Amino acid sequence: MAQQQTWERWKADWQHVFFTAALSLTTLGAVTSGGGSGSPVALRLAGPAVLAAWYVYWFVPRQRHTGPAQLPYLLGASTLWAGMAAFDAALLPVGAAALAPYCLRHTRWAVAGSAGVGVLWLWQRLAGEGGLNWTAVLGCALGMLTAIAVVAYIAVLDHEGRKRQHLYEELAAAQAEREAAERQAGILAERQRLSREIHDTLTQGFASIALQLDAALADLPGQTPAARRVGQAMRTARENLDESRRLIEALRPLPLEEARLSDAVRRLTARLREETALAAETVVTGEPTRLDPAAETELLRVVQEALTNVRRHADAGEVTVTLSYLDGLVLIDVADDGAGFDTRDTIRGLGLRTMRERAQGLGGTLTVESAPGEGTTVAVSIPVPARPPAEQDPCRAGAPAAL
Repeated sequence: MAQQQTWERWKADWQHVFFTAALSLTTLGAVTSGGGSGSPVALRLAGPAVLAAWYVYWFVPRQRHTGPAQLPYLLGASTLWAGMAAFDAALLPVGAAALAPYCLRHTRWAVAGSAGVGVLWLWQRLAGEGGLNWTAVLGCALGMLTAIAVVAYIAVLDHEGRKRQHLYEELAAAQAEREAAERQAGILAERQRLSREIHDTLTQGFASIALQLDAALADLPGQTPAARRVGQAMRTARENLDESRRLIEALRPLPLEEARLSDAVRRLTARLREETALAAETVVTGEPTRLDPAAETELLRVVQEALTNVRRHADAGEVTVTLSYLDGLVLIDVADDGAGFDTRDTIRGLGLRTMRERAQGLGGTLTVESAPGEGTTVAVSIPVPARPPAEQDPCRAGAPAAL
């Protein structure tokens, strides 16, 4: 962006220089040519001065180089030029300066205008002197060719500058993608490291404590205060063991390492069905497409959090996860038949807020539909960039598959 702004400023500065030089040289030639209407020099300079003011009004303070400013400027400059040429025929070449704003940006207009000025000059000489000589014709032709050559050279510079700018933007975009990929790789590596540390320390520790408490409980006589306290400690250890395992899954979603998102979601509902009395199932519609790894990770965590909320709070008997692959869109619905809640109650847990932030981080949305006694549906929608067919997974499309 900064490079583009620098290039535009450079063109604007050179446009001002070109206009000033063209106006000064043509005006000086007209005033010192000895021709014209015999009017005082001050009056002959008034037209170029007004043209200069008109140019400054449109192109200097407002920096209007493209767009709607072109037509008003051209109409006004053409009117001034016609008035100057009618007042003093020697001022006819001054009109070439009016074309300066188009020499850097509209080459065809500049070439046509330069040719038009030459033709009008020859016509003026023919009408005023009754004839043309070869010197005048050759001089006019040389002037037109010089103007066209200058415009063409400026156009080549502009084309090369735009090409370099395009290459620079592509390089900057590639560098930004590389940096984003490196950041994402670093984040994933750090999460995996944390998951290993938690597994090797907290999880193993809680598992060992639970085993030892289980053995101690077996050695104690039942229905004694000591046995009850050991049982409570064992349940606490197992709950924390489950929490540490869920934390590991959140940090490092292992199901995604060797499977697609749809398969990983199926495993989540299968595990929920095995560990609880819930009738959990996954329904996949459309053609499963491999998403960006970071996006799949975030979506899987949203499903994990939604299923955790169903397990803890919904008091449901059935939950269905629907994963839909549409054209440029991925939808996930987690619907249960549980107790539900009033969505107008803004005092909710951290889970919904975290899920919404994850969805927004992917450029998508999360909506919650629920009412007391009517169950809850959490819907996530994210856009998916279009991919060439060769990059898509050769997955079977098809009818909804339930597990």
